[in-house]
Amino acid sequence: MAKQFKLTDRGIARRRALGFAGSVLTLSVMPKWAQAAAAQVLAVRTWPADEYTRVTLELSAPLNAEHFMLDNPNRLVVDLQGISLNQALNSLVSQIKPNDPYIRSIRVAQNRADVVRLVMDLKQQIAPQVFTLKPIGNYQYRLVLDLYPKVAHDPLMALLDSPGDDPLASVIDQLGSSRPTTSAPTVQGQIAPKAPAAPPTSGSRNRGSRPVLIAIDPGHGGEDPGAIGPRGTREKDVVLAISKYLRDQINAQPNMRAYMTRDADFFVPLQVRVQKARRVKADIFISVHADAFSNPSARGTTVFTLSTKGASSAAAKWLANKENNADMIGGVDFGAHDRSTASVLLDMSTSQQIQDSLKIGHRVLSSLGKINGVHSRRVEQAGFAVLRSPDIPSILVETAFISNPKEEQFLRSSSNQRAIAKGILGGVQAYLATNPPLARLG
Repeated sequence: MAKQFKLTDRGIARRRALGFAGSVLTLSVMPKWAQAAAAQVLAVRTWPADEYTRVTLELSAPLNAEHFMLDNPNRLVVDLQGISLNQALNSLVSQIKPNDPYIRSIRVAQNRADVVRLVMDLKQQIAPQVFTLKPIGNYQYRLVLDLYPKVAHDPLMALLDSPGDDPLASVIDQLGSSRPTTSAPTVQGQIAPKAPAAPPTSGSRNRGSRPVLIAIDPGHGGEDPGAIGPRGTREKDVVLAISKYLRDQINAQPNMRAYMTRDADFFVPLQVRVQKARRVKADIFISVHADAFSNPSARGTTVFTLSTKGASSAAAKWLANKENNADMIGGVDFGAHDRSTASVLLDMSTSQQIQDSLKIGHRVLSSLGKINGVHSRRVEQAGFAVLRSPDIPSILVETAFISNPKEEQFLRSSSNQRAIAKGILGGVQAYLATNPPLARLG
């Protein structure tokens, strides 16, 4: 029979003291993340696209994450440390869509008391990029999971989907010309794509028959919405719609072809946009945007080109700084992307490129001024990162002020979007009438 023990007041006090001491000891050996406020998942977002799929966890505080790959079948495992499973994390399961090119499904579970494990069942081999971002704009801390294909996408191959007779072949014919060609943009862990084999050159095809290739760059995308109008219209959506109309109108011309740096809602780093245009050997680069300003009455179209000698106005400098901040908002793992050409792009920007850009800019501004009026009668200049191509005349078109309620409504109209696209094309055609690109290449 067990003996019964009765605690005296002194014994109770002693036990309480020991219990407190034990608590202190436990705290002293707990990790730092446990002593601070535990991180909470505030929201989860997914951005599936052919180029890559992004999964973002927005957090109340930074956390540590470890990831590894498993084969047979292909899986990506991510362990989130110092966190508990909550409703936001559970909602990630339902956000995976059947048309996601890379993720088949996601499983989420509390693996250990302080670890939540994500298991992504994959449709193909990937090169994952996992990194964290500090708070910026409307975002708190973010853990970003970028799932790139194991074999990098080659922008040249995208031209195969363009209408016309073998546009890729025409571009390949030019790969041996004097203009330098960059490799396809890649990230760490990717395998560079094989160079497409040049088809046999037909007797009818020659250098003079090559279509003029226009690179269209819809600004922002994915996690970076760009400017947002009073009615909630997002710049990234408007400029993508305008860019698609412009693409279709260009491809309808017998001597022109279009290439888009993005054709869906996903984020593309500024440098990668330039790399893509150079890879396909574009003759002209057009970045499409919709401006915003603190004064809601600001209106009209503005066209910008690169400047290496300072901005042409305080407004141009302000806008360039804002647009150059897109990488921070959209979220870039600067250590993952190939930045081998970053300094070259800045150093090689020549006066000839800027002069050609100004000529195009004047034509486009004149054409668009008939549609929505102009905000500035001259082509403005500033240090836009997306215009820093050493060998492609490049312009940035701020189509209208999305911060102006009337212009926001103007931008929401599909007929106006088509008219803007037509205006841009008209300006480009006016430039090409007296400045054929092949003459510059000869």
